[in-house]
Amino acid sequence: MTELQKHAINIRKNILKMVYIAQSGHPGGSLSGADLLTDLYFREMDINKDNVDTIERDRFVLSKGHASPLLYAVLCEKGFLPEEELQGFRQVDSKLQGHPNMNYVSGVDMSTGSLGQGISAAVGMAIANKHIDKNEHRIYCLLGDGESEEGQVWEACMAASHYKLDNLCVMLDYNHLQIDGNIDDVIGPEPFKSKFEAFGFHTIEIDGHNFKEIEAAFQEARETKGQPTAIIAHTIKGKGVSFMENNYAWHGSAPNKEQYEEAMKELGGE
Repeated sequence: MTELQKHAINIRKNILKMVYIAQSGHPGGSLSGADLLTDLYFREMDINKDNVDTIERDRFVLSKGHASPLLYAVLCEKGFLPEEELQGFRQVDSKLQGHPNMNYVSGVDMSTGSLGQGISAAVGMAIANKHIDKNEHRIYCLLGDGESEEGQVWEACMAASHYKLDNLCVMLDYNHLQIDGNIDDVIGPEPFKSKFEAFGFHTIEIDGHNFKEIEAAFQEARETKGQPTAIIAHTIKGKGVSFMENNYAWHGSAPNKEQYEEAMKELGGE
């Protein structure tokens, strides 16, 4: 097992712990994005304990803010959050709210939750880096496939293309499911690839659970000049827990004791 795989398993365990203890939260879409953010934080982004509270580093925006257990678990695995603090997820007076708040948690680069607005913030950050601060660091954004039904997403993409934001990399967590079921049954947002291309993005399609493909896509994004990049990552909602996989019921549901124990057993935990 590689170090990245070990990190991803720990992140998935902590996602489940948070949601189980709180009996509230969004496990399905947090689990689907775990491999993408594992590679992003442990191989791709310039972020560490020394620069986390400075502007001299890469930035990440969780546009699908309801997947906050994923971001908190990653920040914990990276050493920015003590593991015991995860037990306060969604509890009164805890810094770890149901949607991430940049004012309370070190390493959270943008407060998000209203779908469609996170990518807009990421575009603004990329504009500031590239055209105002002349900062060479990059901006990454994780977008939900159900979230892409919001018109503001595509307004942001149009702006990103207009300003030639080659320092912006948007990742689409394409797990095909949202709170009410299959995205195509709710309001089909396809075709993603040709749509991103039409909005001026360099577009890459990958298996969002294959670390080699993820790494290659990030490298291609870094080497792309004159336009932003969209990585369409085909993922599995609930990835890593058999009874949660490809089941939209786990979009925003917490496991009971038996389900939690079974999930942790599958991930190799107690």
